Amino acid sequence: MPDEQFKRNIAYKFRIGNIIGGNPLIENERFVSLDLDGKKVVRVNVVGSIVDKYESGGEKKFLSLTLDDGSEQIKLKSFGDDFSRFSWVSQGQTVVVIGVLRYYNNEIYISPEIIKEADPRYLLIRKLELEKEAKPIPKAEKSLSSVKDRIIDLIKNAETTGGINLDKIIISLNGSPPESINGEIQKLLEEGIIFEPRPGIVRWLG
Repeated sequence: MPDEQFKRNIAYKFRIGNIIGGNPLIENERFVSLDLDGKKVVRVNVVGSIVDKYESGGEKKFLSLTLDDGSEQIKLKSFGDDFSRFSWVSQGQTVVVIGVLRYYNNEIYISPEIIKEADPRYLLIRKLELEKEAKPIPKAEKSLSSVKDRIIDLIKNAETTGGINLDKIIISLNGSPPESINGEIQKLLEEGIIFEPRPGIVRWLG
Protein backbone atom coordinates (compact mmCIF):
# COMPACT_ATOMS: atom_id res chain seq x y z
CA MET A 1 0.00 0.00 0.00
CA PRO A 2 2.64 2.59 -1.00
CA ASP A 3 0.14 5.41 -1.56
CA GLU A 4 -1.35 5.05 1.92
CA GLN A 5 2.14 5.28 3.35
CA PHE A 6 2.85 8.37 1.22
CA LYS A 7 -0.27 10.14 2.53
CA ARG A 8 1.14 9.97 6.05
CA ASN A 9 4.12 12.03 4.94
CA ILE A 10 4.31 15.77 5.49
CA ALA A 11 3.22 17.87 2.52
CA TYR A 12 6.22 20.22 2.35
CA LYS A 13 5.80 23.72 0.94
CA PHE A 14 8.19 24.42 -1.93
CA ARG A 15 8.40 26.58 -5.02
CA ILE A 16 8.23 24.57 -8.23
CA GLY A 17 11.76 25.61 -9.25
CA ASN A 18 13.11 23.95 -6.11
CA ILE A 19 11.16 20.75 -6.80
CA ILE A 20 12.45 20.56 -10.38
CA GLY A 21 15.98 21.05 -9.06
CA GLY A 22 15.71 18.22 -6.53
CA ASN A 23 17.50 14.89 -6.79
CA PRO A 24 15.22 11.85 -7.40
CA LEU A 25 16.11 8.86 -5.21
CA ILE A 26 15.61 5.59 -7.07
CA GLU A 27 15.65 2.16 -5.43
CA ASN A 28 15.19 -1.05 -7.43
CA GLU A 29 14.25 1.06 -10.48
CA ARG A 30 11.44 2.66 -8.48
CA PHE A 31 11.10 6.30 -7.41
CA VAL A 32 11.20 6.54 -3.62
CA SER A 33 11.47 10.25 -2.80
CA LEU A 34 13.01 13.55 -3.82
CA ASP A 35 16.17 14.65 -2.03
CA LEU A 36 15.44 18.33 -1.52
CA ASP A 37 16.77 20.81 1.02
CA GLY A 38 18.07 17.94 3.16
CA LYS A 39 14.61 16.33 3.25
CA LYS A 40 13.30 13.12 1.70
CA VAL A 41 10.23 14.66 0.07
CA VAL A 42 7.27 12.54 -1.05
CA ARG A 43 4.34 14.97 -0.75
CA VAL A 44 4.27 18.68 -1.54
CA ASN A 45 2.06 21.72 -1.07
CA VAL A 46 2.43 24.16 -3.95
CA VAL A 47 0.66 27.27 -5.24
CA GLY A 48 0.56 28.33 -8.87
CA SER A 49 -1.46 29.28 -11.92
CA ILE A 50 -2.84 26.76 -14.39
CA VAL A 51 -1.29 27.65 -17.75
CA ASP A 52 -2.29 24.58 -19.76
CA LYS A 53 -4.87 21.81 -19.59
CA TYR A 54 -5.20 18.54 -21.49
CA GLU A 55 -7.85 15.93 -20.86
CA SER A 56 -8.88 12.66 -22.46
CA GLY A 57 -12.25 11.29 -21.46
CA GLY A 58 -12.05 8.06 -23.40
CA GLU A 59 -11.64 4.54 -22.08
CA LYS A 60 -8.37 5.52 -20.40
CA LYS A 61 -9.31 8.75 -18.66
CA PHE A 62 -6.40 11.14 -18.25
CA LEU A 63 -6.04 14.74 -17.10
CA SER A 64 -2.85 16.80 -17.32
CA LEU A 65 -2.59 20.32 -15.87
CA THR A 66 0.50 22.52 -16.13
CA LEU A 67 1.16 24.57 -13.00
CA ASP A 68 3.39 27.68 -13.07
CA ASP A 69 4.46 29.70 -10.01
CA GLY A 70 6.92 32.03 -11.74
CA SER A 71 9.96 29.93 -10.84
CA GLU A 72 9.24 26.90 -13.04
CA GLN A 73 6.44 24.69 -14.33
CA ILE A 74 5.35 21.21 -13.26
CA LYS A 75 2.67 18.81 -14.51
CA LEU A 76 -0.28 17.62 -12.41
CA LYS A 77 -1.45 14.24 -13.73
CA SER A 78 -4.61 12.34 -12.81
CA PHE A 79 -5.77 9.00 -14.12
CA GLY A 80 -8.95 6.92 -13.99
CA ASP A 81 -11.40 7.84 -11.22
CA ASP A 82 -9.40 10.92 -10.19
CA PHE A 83 -10.09 12.41 -13.63
CA SER A 84 -13.59 13.63 -12.68
CA ARG A 85 -12.44 15.02 -9.30
CA PHE A 86 -10.28 17.67 -10.95
CA SER A 87 -11.93 18.19 -14.34
CA TRP A 88 -13.42 21.47 -13.04
CA VAL A 89 -9.96 23.08 -12.97
CA SER A 90 -9.46 25.46 -15.88
CA GLN A 91 -6.65 27.42 -17.48
CA GLY A 92 -5.98 30.77 -15.79
CA GLN A 93 -7.00 29.71 -12.28
CA THR A 94 -4.70 30.14 -9.30
CA VAL A 95 -4.76 26.99 -7.17
CA VAL A 96 -3.28 25.37 -4.08
CA VAL A 97 -2.21 21.78 -4.76
CA ILE A 98 -1.37 19.04 -2.28
CA GLY A 99 -0.15 15.85 -3.86
CA VAL A 100 2.32 13.00 -4.16
CA LEU A 101 5.48 13.37 -6.22
CA ARG A 102 5.96 10.89 -9.06
CA TYR A 103 8.89 10.35 -11.39
CA TYR A 104 8.55 8.86 -14.86
CA ASN A 105 10.60 9.14 -18.05
CA ASN A 106 13.04 11.57 -16.38
CA GLU A 107 10.20 13.89 -15.39
CA ILE A 108 9.04 14.86 -11.91
CA TYR A 109 5.29 15.45 -11.72
CA ILE A 110 2.58 15.65 -9.05
CA SER A 111 -0.30 13.24 -8.58
CA PRO A 112 -2.78 15.63 -6.91
CA GLU A 113 -4.78 14.65 -3.84
CA ILE A 114 -6.33 18.09 -3.28
CA ILE A 115 -6.72 21.06 -5.63
CA LYS A 116 -8.35 24.23 -4.28
CA GLU A 117 -8.90 27.50 -6.10
CA ALA A 118 -7.17 30.47 -4.45
CA ASP A 119 -7.04 34.23 -4.78
CA PRO A 120 -4.27 35.12 -7.28
CA ARG A 121 -2.65 37.27 -4.57
CA TYR A 122 -1.95 34.08 -2.61
CA LEU A 123 0.73 33.22 -5.15
CA LEU A 124 2.75 36.25 -4.03
CA ILE A 125 2.05 35.54 -0.36
CA ARG A 126 3.41 32.00 -0.71
CA LYS A 127 6.47 33.28 -2.62
CA LEU A 128 7.30 35.76 0.15
CA GLU A 129 6.65 33.13 2.83
CA LEU A 130 9.11 30.70 1.29
CA GLU A 131 11.71 33.38 0.59
CA LYS A 132 11.81 34.16 4.32
CA GLU A 133 12.48 30.49 5.08
CA ALA A 134 14.82 29.90 2.15
CA LYS A 135 18.27 28.44 2.60
CA PRO A 136 20.69 27.13 -0.03
CA ILE A 137 19.86 23.69 -1.41
CA PRO A 138 22.82 21.29 -1.28
CA LYS A 139 23.94 20.73 -4.84
CA ALA A 140 27.15 18.78 -4.39
CA GLU A 141 25.62 15.80 -6.07
CA LYS A 142 24.46 17.85 -9.05
CA SER A 143 26.92 17.83 -11.93
CA LEU A 144 27.78 21.02 -13.82
CA SER A 145 26.56 19.29 -16.96
CA SER A 146 23.08 19.12 -15.39
CA VAL A 147 23.16 22.88 -14.72
CA LYS A 148 24.45 23.47 -18.25
CA ASP A 149 21.65 21.37 -19.77
CA ARG A 150 19.01 23.28 -17.84
CA ILE A 151 20.50 26.62 -18.89
CA ILE A 152 20.41 25.53 -22.52
CA ASP A 153 16.76 24.40 -22.17
CA LEU A 154 15.77 27.77 -20.68
CA ILE A 155 17.52 29.67 -23.48
CA LYS A 156 16.02 27.49 -26.23
CA ASN A 157 12.51 27.81 -24.78
CA ALA A 158 12.86 31.61 -24.71
CA GLU A 159 13.62 31.92 -28.43
CA THR A 160 9.97 32.65 -29.26
CA THR A 161 10.12 35.75 -27.03
CA GLY A 162 13.46 37.02 -28.33
CA GLY A 163 15.76 35.70 -25.62
CA ILE A 164 15.99 35.43 -21.85
CA ASN A 165 17.32 37.73 -19.15
CA LEU A 166 20.33 36.42 -17.20
CA ASP A 167 18.59 37.23 -13.91
CA LYS A 168 15.64 35.05 -14.92
CA ILE A 169 18.00 32.13 -15.56
CA ILE A 170 19.50 32.51 -12.09
CA ILE A 171 16.03 32.70 -10.50
CA SER A 172 14.81 29.66 -12.46
CA LEU A 173 17.83 27.65 -11.27
CA ASN A 174 17.26 28.65 -7.65
CA GLY A 175 19.58 26.55 -5.50
CA SER A 176 22.45 26.48 -7.97
CA PRO A 177 25.23 28.97 -7.09
CA PRO A 178 24.98 32.12 -9.28
CA GLU A 179 28.72 31.99 -9.92
CA SER A 180 28.37 28.46 -11.38
CA ILE A 181 25.48 29.58 -13.59
CA ASN A 182 27.40 32.65 -14.81
CA GLY A 183 30.45 30.45 -15.48
CA GLU A 184 28.42 28.05 -17.61
CA ILE A 185 26.81 30.93 -19.53
CA GLN A 186 30.25 32.43 -20.20
CA LYS A 187 31.47 29.08 -21.57
CA LEU A 188 28.44 28.85 -23.86
CA LEU A 189 29.14 32.37 -25.13
CA GLU A 190 32.80 31.53 -25.77
CA GLU A 191 31.83 28.33 -27.59
CA GLY A 192 29.43 30.26 -29.83
CA ILE A 193 26.45 28.16 -28.73
CA ILE A 194 24.59 31.25 -27.47
CA PHE A 195 25.00 34.98 -28.12
CA GLU A 196 24.20 38.22 -26.33
CA PRO A 197 22.19 40.51 -28.64
CA ARG A 198 22.09 43.17 -25.91
CA PRO A 199 23.49 43.43 -22.38
CA GLY A 200 21.91 40.92 -19.97
CA ILE A 201 19.93 39.08 -22.68
CA VAL A 202 21.08 35.79 -24.25
CA ARG A 203 19.72 33.84 -27.22
CA TRP A 204 20.29 30.40 -28.74
CA LEU A 205 22.64 30.08 -31.69
CA GLY A 206 23.31 26.33 -31.67
